[in-house]
Amino acid sequence: MSEPAVETPVLDRYECRACGYVYEPEKGDDKHDIPSGILFAELPTNWRCPVCSAKKTAFANIGPAGTASGFKENLGYGLGVNNLTPTQKNILIFGALALGFLFFISLYGLQ
Repeated sequence: MSEPAVETPVLDRYECRACGYVYEPEKGDDKHDIPSGILFAELPTNWRCPVCSAKKTAFANIGPAGTASGFKENLGYGLGVNNLTPTQKNILIFGALALGFLFFISLYGLQ
């Protein structure tokens, strides 16, 4: 007989709308002695932002790490770029800038 699947909670990150601090359950909160693995919903009601001391109500769910940024209904637009994670977008943007700079510098080699 098979065991029922254990549902693992999604480790959503929450961003402080006042200062931009992101609470990540994988890391926890060292300033308030919150160990890693504690979900945002499980934080004490008197927990505050470690940067600006904002209440829990000032935080917005930004989803788990490594997911595509933006609204889910817009992910099909934009030549596939909307499906990239923020890290992939940074690599694409700064890689293109570096390549453009190298092409520009290579023009000095022409006589």
